[in-house]
Amino acid sequence: MPLTNLTRRRFAACLPAAALARQSAPRRLRRAECYFGLHFDLHPNEKDTALGRDVTPEAVGRLLERVRPDFVQYDAKGHPGWLGWPSDIGPSAPGIVRDSLAVWRAETARRGIALFIHFSGVWDSEAVRRHPEWARVSHDGKPDTRQTSTFGPYVDQLMIPQLREAATKYELDGAWVDGECWATHPDYCDAAVRAFGRPAPKKAGEPGWLEWLEFNREQFRRYVRHYVEELHRSHPQFQVASNWLYSTMVPEKPELPVDFLSGDYLGNASISTARLEARYLGQTGKPWDLMAWGFQQADSNRVGHIFKPAPQLMQEAGIVLAQSGGFQVYYHPARSGHFEDAHVDIMSELAAHCRRLQKWSQQTETVPQIAVVFSKESLYRTGNKLFGGWGRLSDPARGWIDLLLACQWSVDVLPDWKLRQAAAHYPVIVLPDWERPGEECLETLLDYARNGGVLLVSGAHNAQELSPRLGFRASGEPARAQAWLRHGAVGNAAGVWLDVEAGEARLLDERYPELNTTREGKPAALGVAFGKGQIIVVPGPVGEVYAATHAAAIRDFGRALLQPHFRPLVQVSAPPTVEVVLRRKNAELLVHLINTTAMQVAGDFATVDFIPSIGPIRLTVQGSRPKTARLEPAGTPLTWRAASGGWQAEIPRLDLHSVAVMVR
Repeated sequence: MPLTNLTRRRFAACLPAAALARQSAPRRLRRAECYFGLHFDLHPNEKDTALGRDVTPEAVGRLLERVRPDFVQYDAKGHPGWLGWPSDIGPSAPGIVRDSLAVWRAETARRGIALFIHFSGVWDSEAVRRHPEWARVSHDGKPDTRQTSTFGPYVDQLMIPQLREAATKYELDGAWVDGECWATHPDYCDAAVRAFGRPAPKKAGEPGWLEWLEFNREQFRRYVRHYVEELHRSHPQFQVASNWLYSTMVPEKPELPVDFLSGDYLGNASISTARLEARYLGQTGKPWDLMAWGFQQADSNRVGHIFKPAPQLMQEAGIVLAQSGGFQVYYHPARSGHFEDAHVDIMSELAAHCRRLQKWSQQTETVPQIAVVFSKESLYRTGNKLFGGWGRLSDPARGWIDLLLACQWSVDVLPDWKLRQAAAHYPVIVLPDWERPGEECLETLLDYARNGGVLLVSGAHNAQELSPRLGFRASGEPARAQAWLRHGAVGNAAGVWLDVEAGEARLLDERYPELNTTREGKPAALGVAFGKGQIIVVPGPVGEVYAATHAAAIRDFGRALLQPHFRPLVQVSAPPTVEVVLRRKNAELLVHLINTTAMQVAGDFATVDFIPSIGPIRLTVQGSRPKTARLEPAGTPLTWRAASGGWQAEIPRLDLHSVAVMVR
């Protein structure tokens, strides 16, 4: 839409952002150096009337001075496809009153704060409305009303030019490209079908379905590689992320030239989501961060957006920071760009909390204890879509992570593509109840156990696959069954189980077909000596069940199986709501203790503003007494006394997040 002369005069009155950015100003951090950031997006649209009206140097300056982020991500183009800045390429939203990006660039540059833009990539509704020939075509032959085709000219004729214009005009530090992997679906346009070379299947089960999905995945990879390389060619300092690329949504070995990885997590029980995603991203070898929504989404309650208090966001931040990731928080300003003072207060309080932990969170390395395998192979073979979110299909891993953390054990995620490289470093590995992890994964894990590792294999299909090699016998096929476990208040583990006979294996635990644990027990867990190591087989859906229920009895079942075989480097005696993370930095052993008591888990209870303290907590270190030890960020010395097999210290009270720092 062409701009009026009046609008152009208004834009001309705005601060010359690029010129200010070039003046002598503090150095801005590269994304790999960043620790804490802010994300603001509006998804401009054709109905906006006040974009930028309240974005003044004074308002932006006050926010930045109070919060002092390392970077800001501000909106440039949302999913509707309208640009939020005055563009010669367009389409610029018709309701722009002031050039927000110019103000944000000027104020961030003055303070040495990096400025990125939020920019919708594959999802561009206005582009496909104006150019239906640019749209993805669905299996029924209809053009998509939201998704552009990665086989078409959109990326070259509109997306890259828009990004280059913004990068030049505002001397941007980079772009966080949204609406990408998770918004991408199989494309039946003529160019795609011709390139596939044979009739394209329309649904799962038809010949060539898995090949068709992988063909479309490869095209998405080409698309991302193309625009990233083009932007790097014209703007070498411009840093790019494709939202959720190389997370659990795209659980592949990182090979595309993106500069950093990132994703925004939302919804109920977001701590559980963050645990999985942070641990996965931490294994990629790329700079990464995660973005918490500063509010609960509308579909989790009957009201709409409910904003989170500072303690709730601090609790979420700790999960990410303990894994050595960056953390950012997402807020919607008003359509005019106005921020409520209350939200700025929360951002400031959250930032201060994160900064107190920075010295012991940033640039740390994991201390391998227990690893949970994340299976790309299973998801790509059973998910029937290109990329995540996978919904309940990823619950086996999420459930096992939550279960192990509730035992106060430090847990990592091992992607299947990294398994052969890293497995030997872990005393214990858990293969969750994935349906089809693949022969290569299973063989790697058997080699791991053969060489002395402790392997727990969960799931009916995995038990069926391994039964001939482990000396027990499978009876029949995996099937849904009622299953009660004799732990705690009696554990309900209903789901897909495999009936097995122990044979040469040891019977470790039983399940019962009805609520009567005195008769008709069937094997719920078997133990097998395998080479120099041990394998525990659970022929049922423990990860899936724990993700759905977080029942204490299921946690106790898992703990009982692993406890005889695992001696943690640091044993923590605390309630199950204390999350333990072991890391190293230089010569120091870091024991992160995160209080997740009262974490938000339900839409009917959307916010948390009080987190009760926990204590006392006891740490037991095996072997020699630590040379020095203190509790940070308070700097309190830890006092050690001799204990069975090692040394023990007591922490009287854990408020939200503390780090025991030791030199041994």
